[in-house]
Amino acid sequence: MTQEKWDIRREGRKWTREESQHWLYHAPNKIEFVGGIFAGERERLLVLGMLLELLGIDKVLQFGKLDDWKAAVADLEREVGQDSERGSEPT
Repeated sequence: MTQEKWDIRREGRKWTREESQHWLYHAPNKIEFVGGIFAGERERLLVLGMLLELLGIDKVLQFGKLDDWKAAVADLEREVGQDSERGSEPT
């Protein structure tokens, strides 16, 4: 994951002027196709986070299969539960 502090909600939201300036400075300058869109995973995750903030989680669920989303959430819940039992945070 990127080191950014995301504010991703169920519904998308507009950025403040300060947030817009921040992302304008941090966003990739151009889209490069190098084994996919953007040169590396960090750029892909950064753009994904930006889009998730603007569009919201509910829009994301329209992509892919609902059963896959449910399975991914269940896996994450198990992982977080195991990490809390061990006294550590998930990576």
